[in-house]
Amino acid sequence: MRFLIAFDKFKDSLEAEQACSIAASAILKLNPEAEIIIKPLADGGEGFCSILTKATDGTLISEEIYGPQGELQKAQWGIVGVEKIPLAARKVMSLKESGKVAVIEMAQASGLESIVASKRDPWIASTFGTGQLIEKAAKVPVDAILLGLGGSATNDIGLGALAALGLKFLDETGTEVSDVSPRNWGKVNSISGEILDTLPPIYIACDVSNPLLGEKGATRVYGVQKGLLEADVGKLEVSVEQLSGLLCDYFQEPMSSREIAGCGAAGGIGFGLKIATGAHFVPGFHLVKEWLNLEEEVEKADFIITGEGSFDSSSLYGKGPYSVVEMAVANHKPVSVFAGRVTPEAVSALAKQNSTAIACQISPKGLSLLDCLAGASNFLEQKVLETFKKKLHL
Repeated sequence: MRFLIAFDKFKDSLEAEQACSIAASAILKLNPEAEIIIKPLADGGEGFCSILTKATDGTLISEEIYGPQGELQKAQWGIVGVEKIPLAARKVMSLKESGKVAVIEMAQASGLESIVASKRDPWIASTFGTGQLIEKAAKVPVDAILLGLGGSATNDIGLGALAALGLKFLDETGTEVSDVSPRNWGKVNSISGEILDTLPPIYIACDVSNPLLGEKGATRVYGVQKGLLEADVGKLEVSVEQLSGLLCDYFQEPMSSREIAGCGAAGGIGFGLKIATGAHFVPGFHLVKEWLNLEEEVEKADFIITGEGSFDSSSLYGKGPYSVVEMAVANHKPVSVFAGRVTPEAVSALAKQNSTAIACQISPKGLSLLDCLAGASNFLEQKVLETFKKKLHL
């Protein structure tokens, strides 16, 4: 009996790999002879680097970089041989048949979860550390860089990263502004310098389609969850418009570039990298699906287990677990979704898909969020045991 276990992360509680391991242990308690295939999921955010690098026998490298608020911290990036990447994933990135790819995760270098909630503030957060990882990869050298977006603490349109890659931002006297986080944008009068000349093609894994500006843009949609005060949203939006215009002028790109889908992801770093380096957007989960050979594993499985922290209406738009459900349904395979929280909208969506697709909320009713997060490991194990005792008629 073959089980495919493919969890995304349980935010603030379990990493994708942890959730997979817990479910696998529970299944083996019920059926020690079961064949378990583990495929942790990521769409560009937390876990992206580790999951993709390990899946293709790559090497993880630890670096000391500057975090989102200027603090020194450790971050990992991966090197993967192109020949180890499945052909379908290579095609997504238009890779040649050989060479090396760097896998970088923005959440490690400039992530929101590295900052306690009370100190989150996009006015002082920078993507400089992400730029440092890109620079280190380029100097190895590698033939391409895959950057996963998601979980960022920043709203600096990638200016910090571009500073790490060689651009200089000058005040009206021609003096360099060393910290180009948004709090200092009022000092920036011009741009000089060039991007690192050894930089290979950059591919940005992202499933967010927001433009940079406007009601659906980076600041208005995501700013508050990164610590921006409601009263400051308009002020920061104006600053983003001014600095993004300066960047477009410097690289002689049209102002309409700010409307490209994905430029509003992760505080606009995709916009900055696209304008300055010609970076390409690729669909995050589609790439991960091909990289992990998920469809093939779904076809071979007898039972499929997936899930994430909250299985809700947002899960229905291209996120990993629901995509696994769709693949399972298409292949007429039973699939179970385990999540800390399951909403009626998500249950309704499963009902429309197939009666063999079920969703199980692991958190007991009446518990506080903090208690649910703290007990997630036990709750997940118990719910998997309970569900599969019935399914396997034990």
